[in-house]
Amino acid sequence: MKIRLAAPLQSDSVVDGFGVRTVIWTQGCSHNCPFCQNPQTHDFAGGEEYEVEEICEELKNLQNQDGITLSGGDPLYQVEAVLEIAKFAKKINLNVWCYTGFTYEQIIEMSQKNNKYRELLNYLDVLVDGLFVNDLKDLNLLFRGSSNQRLIDVPKTLKNGKIIIIPESDGIMEKFKRKEKTYI
Repeated sequence: MKIRLAAPLQSDSVVDGFGVRTVIWTQGCSHNCPFCQNPQTHDFAGGEEYEVEEICEELKNLQNQDGITLSGGDPLYQVEAVLEIAKFAKKINLNVWCYTGFTYEQIIEMSQKNNKYRELLNYLDVLVDGLFVNDLKDLNLLFRGSSNQRLIDVPKTLKNGKIIIIPESDGIMEKFKRKEKTYI
């Protein structure tokens, strides 16, 4: 299985989620949010194709990373490939964040036609959902660009059957502290 990426994996990011993370920049997005910070990732024919196995091998060889962040573009346009990557990341004890222009509610609706969307939620720790809206831009927000976007605790949301927002508090970092990586 292949995945189209905008760039090679970017390790050691501290701005794309809690902790030290490796970002997987997917290629392709049709949301076209005005003032998007990554417009070069919109073209579905741009970037470069990689084998999912190759990405997983790179993840396996990472050092000192707390997790991965699926971003882009919009990772949900390549749901099958990002699902396999998320599964692998969890298998080696990395936490998984996903940024998408779709809302959680839209993802649930999309899963009616393709259950891979719902299955992906089972492997996410945090979902940052919603389109970037420049009129709602706020530089003081935690890990998101506009106030309509939400930091969703996906495991708690799935367990409780209602959306659980991660509070912007200092204690939240404890949940995402580095676990010992599993090598397989």
